[in-house]
Amino acid sequence: QQSYTQQLPGTAESLSMIFIPGGTFVMGSAASEKGHFDDEVPQHQVSIAPFWMAEFEISWDLYTLYMERTIDTYQKEGTPAQEVNLDVDAVSSATTPYLDLSFGMGTDGYPAINMTQHAASKFCEWLSAMTGNFYRLPTEAEWEYACRAGTTTAYSFGDTADNLSEYAWFEDNSNAAYHKLGQKKPNPWGLYDMHGNVAEWTLDGYDMTTYGKRKKKNNDNPYLSPTQTYPRVVRGGSWMDPPGRLRSGARRGSSKKWKQRDPQIPKSLWWHTDAPFVGFRVVRPLETPKAAEQKKYWNYN
Repeated sequence: QQSYTQQLPGTAESLSMIFIPGGTFVMGSAASEKGHFDDEVPQHQVSIAPFWMAEFEISWDLYTLYMERTIDTYQKEGTPAQEVNLDVDAVSSATTPYLDLSFGMGTDGYPAINMTQHAASKFCEWLSAMTGNFYRLPTEAEWEYACRAGTTTAYSFGDTADNLSEYAWFEDNSNAAYHKLGQKKPNPWGLYDMHGNVAEWTLDGYDMTTYGKRKKKNNDNPYLSPTQTYPRVVRGGSWMDPPGRLRSGARRGSSKKWKQRDPQIPKSLWWHTDAPFVGFRVVRPLETPKAAEQKKYWNYN
């Protein structure tokens, strides 16, 4: 299989997708890893099926297309050969926020931020309808597998943060803002900004004790289906974080505090007002699930 560029019909936008070969890896952090947290242990063996992952985090350029929906008229009807056959108009769209949720940090070529996990999943549904290929958020296990890219060290480039500035935007070098996508070195599999810039949504609900419950010798494509709105897993750390939060095994759960300034009752299903450090990237599994299962991945409120 090869990496490819996904064009978005009727637009000038495209998405570069990197092929991630399936394999088995050790998920979690070693008990000896400096600065690790309790939710990263015990380490356990995980097998991952092949998939493609976006080379970059989703940009405002792409996310705005989804929000504005001014291009639906260009779409042709889906063909039976496609992985996904959905009417683009049937996909619900994120509301336009009442304030600038980029907080003036830049939009052209910068990562989209502040969306909820639900909104990120609905973007995946829209992208699937637009292209005929099945896209979703990565599972937490897929994300860590891709971030590690065959490495077993704390970061994908080594055990210490000495060279972190070459690979990531974080607290020490970000100048208190996110940065344009792909400005730093990629990981060994060609993925940019897996460490830092913005933290990234995964499909999973967050549970501190998840790893301890994985007693099997080998776990196939594990993921924890969310049963409540909070907390859900974000990965990778961000421009606001110290180096330890950017480690390959570092986990974080979402929080109600991310909506602190949202004046709406009920709070927005689509936006966080206080998560300028959270974005996402998409994956496409090599094996496409059946239509009923596809919907499951797009509909966690």
